[in-house]
Amino acid sequence: MKIGLLRPNYKTHLITPPLGLGYISSYLKSRGWQTKIVDGLNLVLTNDELVSRCSDCDVIGITCLSDFYLETIDLSKKFKKKNKIVVLGGVHPSVLPQQSLADSGADCVIVGEGEITFDLLLQQLAKNEKPEIPGLFFLGQKDFRPRELIADLDSLPFPDWEQLNPTTYQKAPHGALIKNFPVAPIVTSRGCPYSCKFCASPAFWGQKLRLRSPENVIQEIEYLVNNFGVKEIHFEDDNLTLNRDHIVAICQLILKKKIKISWATPNGIRADRVDEEILKLMKQAGCYYVVFGIESGNQEILENINKRETLADIKKAVESAHRLGIMTQGFFILGLPGETEETIKNTIKYAKSLPLDRAQF
Repeated sequence: MKIGLLRPNYKTHLITPPLGLGYISSYLKSRGWQTKIVDGLNLVLTNDELVSRCSDCDVIGITCLSDFYLETIDLSKKFKKKNKIVVLGGVHPSVLPQQSLADSGADCVIVGEGEITFDLLLQQLAKNEKPEIPGLFFLGQKDFRPRELIADLDSLPFPDWEQLNPTTYQKAPHGALIKNFPVAPIVTSRGCPYSCKFCASPAFWGQKLRLRSPENVIQEIEYLVNNFGVKEIHFEDDNLTLNRDHIVAICQLILKKKIKISWATPNGIRADRVDEEILKLMKQAGCYYVVFGIESGNQEILENINKRETLADIKKAVESAHRLGIMTQGFFILGLPGETEETIKNTIKYAKSLPLDRAQF
């Protein structure tokens, strides 16, 4: 049985290897399945071209974010016309599985973490048995059972970098600046213990932080450097600096092993989870660019979204990074609960008051 793992093409300037598909692929291969990753976004393929490229696949897995939900629906319908088994995954279908299946005609949704669920699904399909397993959602299902989270992230193989060759991705992940090519994204953790109202992470990963060992992270970095000539790493964790010991150990290992890379945090970190000491160590280990998830310049709005952070925390962290010569960017969201014209103006004013190199609204 051959499994096609796809991301459809859609209008965006942000192109980074789909790590989720990479993890699914490497895990399935370790379980004896044959996979084919086709990234329609990076290869600039139409949905018809994706269908053609996966004509030899028996099962189709499509990753989906809200950004390309409509493209996913269209792609799923095209595969169903070819009598393929279609499985949806990713944040959007995980949060809205019933609607996603009704709109797309797909066979099922893998809710949340997908490695184990996908493997068990394939085992059941190979036996021609109805797959009723935790983490799998079918249309009209009444008793959905969530899958237990993977406790030991080091037990997972690295993403399938042979198919997600970093040298073929020549644009900056998340619109970030790139100091050195080739660049590769890495996650050192899954999940976040916070519950910010605008964020889907708790619904997808569970409201809990799980860490890879620093040694395991460094092994992946060395693999990328040695096999693909990677010169820069973009850490895509929900919050890389959430656990102080974790980020300290990673930085110390980079320095100890004398790994010559630059790195950044384009997915954003919390300002209240860094201080000048940590930022200084990060810079020594190659960090040149950090993004802060600031969201609003109004304390009451931050409280409305359960951010659990103060404007004073944010100002202190941005100023510390700026003082150390680390490039800074701020993420802001307009239209949050309780937002008014006045609070929007306050946020813009606050953004201008900070020593940010870039701001994204």
